[in-house]
Amino acid sequence: QLQASGGGLVQAGGSLRLSCAASGLTSDLGAIGWFRQAPGKEREGVSCISSSGGHTYYADSVKGRFTISRDNAKNTVYLQMNSLKPEDTAVYYCAAKRGLLCGGTWPNKGVYAYWGQGTQVTVSS
Repeated sequence: QLQASGGGLVQAGGSLRLSCAASGLTSDLGAIGWFRQAPGKEREGVSCISSSGGHTYYADSVKGRFTISRDNAKNTVYLQMNSLKPEDTAVYYCAAKRGLLCGGTWPNKGVYAYWGQGTQVTVSS
């Protein structure tokens, strides 16, 4: 199971840190991705981190503002979100791949095997 948490309401320019805690499938845990879905929009890939944490990827819209990291001892992946904008408002989901690497297909939600339940992030202007 994947459990996403840390969402909330924040003013534009503020910060939040999301957490994605894994349990029950850690022996199969590979690369982890963060996605978000705003009302009426498709779920989009935000970031991905490889199993070792050595490779990270970001959508252009969040590059330079968001940082993904992981603590494998705690089976947890984090998404530090700084300089938040109203357009970052969405439900954020974490997802796990069976593979160790994100690869070029990381923004494709179809390549992820496990999903968390989502956490709401609302950025007010």
